[in-house]
Amino acid sequence: MEEKAGAAVHRIVLNNRQAGSLTGVRDVVSFDENQVVLDTDMGLLTVKGKDLHLSRLTLEKGEAEMDGTVDSLVYSSNEAYRRSGESLFARLFK
Repeated sequence: MEEKAGAAVHRIVLNNRQAGSLTGVRDVVSFDENQVVLDTDMGLLTVKGKDLHLSRLTLEKGEAEMDGTVDSLVYSSNEAYRRSGESLFARLFK
C-alpha cells in the first residue's frame, strides 16, 4: 500500500491482544482502565478492554504504547473534538 506524499503515518501494532504501540497519535481525549480514547491522524480511536494502561506517551513524536487486554478498536470522526480546541491536559489544568 502506498502512502500519500505529506500524509502522516498512523500505525497500530498489537501483540496477542496484550501489548501495543501506536503512531500518529495527536492527543489523549480520555482514559481509564476499561477505555482509552485517542485523537489520531485517522480519527478518534476508542480502545476498549480490561486493565488498560498507557505505559509511554510522546505527543511530540505522536507515539504511544499501551498494555492490558484489548477487546475492541473502533474509529470515529474527530471533527467535533477538534472544534472544541482543548486537549485533555488543558482541561485538567484550568
